[in-house]
Amino acid sequence: MGDDKGSSLWSKIRNPAYWSVLIFGMVAGIIFWGGFNTAMEATNTMTFCISCHEMRDNVYQEYKETIHYKNPSGVQATCSDCHVPRPWIYKIIRKIEATRELYHKAVGTIDTPEKFEANRLHLAERVWKSMRKTDSRECRNCHDFKSMDLSEQDRYARKRHERALAKGETCIDCHDGIAHNLPEQPDDDDE
Repeated sequence: MGDDKGSSLWSKIRNPAYWSVLIFGMVAGIIFWGGFNTAMEATNTMTFCISCHEMRDNVYQEYKETIHYKNPSGVQATCSDCHVPRPWIYKIIRKIEATRELYHKAVGTIDTPEKFEANRLHLAERVWKSMRKTDSRECRNCHDFKSMDLSEQDRYARKRHERALAKGETCIDCHDGIAHNLPEQPDDDDE
């Protein structure tokens, strides 16, 4: 009985159809993976991010006035640097979450400057919550406390960063308006 299974496996391996299917499957897998990765990377470009007028006319205009867009070192952080995780599994999760943005694009949730401003606080709070949850992971791709030379910072920044380290705070706790205008906060008196 053992010989039948061994000879059956051997006959499959020797069969050219087996190798054709295996090679076809491998090639198809490589093509699919390459196409999938290419599409993933294409959706991480600045061109893609500002291809809809909601982003181009609102947050992109704000971003162009920040240190992340233009600075003395010439290093630019693009939309995906701040809003899309680098680790593959977290990137996939973020891309799946982004399908919600397609729905809101279709129904026109923020298709005018007035609608955008009316939703700005909600949108910002969602991003801030996500950044706190991940300990500002995307910020830390470029800015890491371990790499900071606090002695080279001005006194105010040095004290704030030392305090943030001691308290276990994350970047977004202090730098919530670093790349976009802050939303207007509702007054406590209005409630």
